[in-house]
Amino acid sequence: MFDVVVVGGGPAGLNAALVSGRQRRRVLLVDSGAPRNSPAQETHMLLSRDGLSPTALREAGQADLRAYPTVETRFAEVVDASALTSDHASGFELTLADGGRERARKVILATGQTDVLADVPGLAERFGRSVFHCPFCHGYEAREQPIAVLGSGFPSVMLALYVADRFSDDVVLCGNGEAPPDEHRERLEKAGVGVREERVTEVRGELGALELRLEGGAPLLRGAVFHRTRTRQHSDLAERLGCELLPDGCVRVNEFQQTSVRGVYAAGDMARLEALPDAMTFVVTGAADGARAAIWADQELFREDAGLAAPVAN
Repeated sequence: MFDVVVVGGGPAGLNAALVSGRQRRRVLLVDSGAPRNSPAQETHMLLSRDGLSPTALREAGQADLRAYPTVETRFAEVVDASALTSDHASGFELTLADGGRERARKVILATGQTDVLADVPGLAERFGRSVFHCPFCHGYEAREQPIAVLGSGFPSVMLALYVADRFSDDVVLCGNGEAPPDEHRERLEKAGVGVREERVTEVRGELGALELRLEGGAPLLRGAVFHRTRTRQHSDLAERLGCELLPDGCVRVNEFQQTSVRGVYAAGDMARLEALPDAMTFVVTGAADGARAAIWADQELFREDAGLAAPVAN
């Protein structure tokens, strides 16, 4: 039985495995090889690694883990997980896609979320390269270019106002067939943000030279597009384990990255504190979550082995 199984090989999972390995815990990292940020060309806001590609960052993290003999990495998918109910063993059993089964005393979920883009031809192919979801991650690269923001709800209106304030004096909100509420339209007009309500039928071109085809209207030429996507859990393991989900689908965790199921931790953009309005989607915060989950999982293991009462409740 492993001390810890970490599911997910992004920044949160890699850092969780690294911290656990440094405590000489027997760790299995299971990586399905489908990270959320794989379309992006660069990673930003990570000290000393600003501009590094997500692929290079993952490869560097995997190389770090090879220095720790108690850490095993397996490139596979975990398809099921459940608590052990035997009188002779406690912990969890995880089933891999190839039918293999592994047991662990603690589980750290770092499976991430998946972006659900608007159904616009050409949008998905450009996501992470010229169509961006986050002004913190990519706003600087789009600075001083004409920008389109796709969407009409409050998050899209806020995004349009934000990029207009920080990065461009030429921003257009594309409602894709919907109009923003009147009170939002007034704020957009006051900030100099244009509004196009026509449905977007196609996106063409590349960063710096994008063309948005609009139904019944003239095309819109932009340097970059920002699109606040909907998201869903990349894996249903948290639900299978009985972890509580928040209304937006994120796994509820406490300050120690513990889920509602004792022994199960969650890290990265798949989980958040209930007090926060959104999950944090940054590489640096995902890595921090992974470290926090690993530290407290280690402390929980140590207390159990030492026969000490746990001061932290789920």
